[in-house]
Amino acid sequence: MTETAPRPTLEAVAARAGVSRATASRVVNGGDGVREPLVERVRRAVDELGYVPNQAARSLVTKRHDAVAVVVAEPETRVFADPFFALQLRGISKELTAHDNQLVLLLTEGRDDHARVGRYLAGGHVDGALVFSLHLDDPLPGLIRRAGIPTVFGGRPGWSDGDGGDVVYVDSDNRGGARDAVRHLVALGRTRVAHITGPLDQTSAADRLDGYRDVMADADPRLVVPGDFTPAGGERAMRELLDHRPDVDAVFAANDLTAAGALRVLREHGRRVPEDVAVIGFDDMLPVAEQTDPPLTTVRQDIEEMGRLMARLLLRGPDGPHTGEQAPRSGVVLPTTLVRRASA
Repeated sequence: MTETAPRPTLEAVAARAGVSRATASRVVNGGDGVREPLVERVRRAVDELGYVPNQAARSLVTKRHDAVAVVVAEPETRVFADPFFALQLRGISKELTAHDNQLVLLLTEGRDDHARVGRYLAGGHVDGALVFSLHLDDPLPGLIRRAGIPTVFGGRPGWSDGDGGDVVYVDSDNRGGARDAVRHLVALGRTRVAHITGPLDQTSAADRLDGYRDVMADADPRLVVPGDFTPAGGERAMRELLDHRPDVDAVFAANDLTAAGALRVLREHGRRVPEDVAVIGFDDMLPVAEQTDPPLTTVRQDIEEMGRLMARLLLRGPDGPHTGEQAPRSGVVLPTTLVRRASA
């Protein structure tokens, strides 16, 4: 067996720096009241010895864990298959890493998972939570509120639980982006514009449907078909559209994955895009939008920046692990942009 070297202790750091253990502890844990020359000596001793603070002991002193829970209210099969989540998680991870915070990923698939996540958040393991992809009947907001930790939500909250407190969230202009997409289709001369929705128990999907209706207020109800933000859902919805309204000449899909599924079905049925049917998606996820046939016209939202901003607001907040610049105690809505490619 190979013997491991003893782990450097805080006492060793203090001895190397020529200061008391209390002074070394204040420097290591980010405390105030230590003169700069002593701070430099302690930091140099930390580097020379390779000292790594004991996180459990440090948490007792600082009341911080330098860890943030990222709660995604979707099953793992959806999270790891949809590039939207990868982009948002990448933005979150970049921001947390820049502030030396760890990301703790928590996924929920059923009621047992909700209870587990609620217990974990209430157990004092993390300094805050970033929560996204909530559904209207999701119990997570109530569980998180009872846990009493700072929280930023991804997406405009749509639940109604009697709580009038401020909620911090980051979202995109889903309704305005949808209006831009449908107006573009109308400007192309399309008169039978359909919409394949996302799951309408999520505010992003409901807002995109509202944006469609802002422009197509008198549209045939059969032109609105439910989807679920997945390629398979887009395929099912497109088949239903072609059955009920074979004269459809444009489709606004609630996201790029839905649009990709719709494009496959149109191709199977011999419909040319955009000559016969113009198609627009939502998200501008490049792994999807640039690889569809034809490349997809879509509404761009900066998904990675949304993740970064969620983390930034949490770390800035007055109750968050990093104080300083104040976070708004309300929602932040980012603009969207129509990106024109070959499908419309």
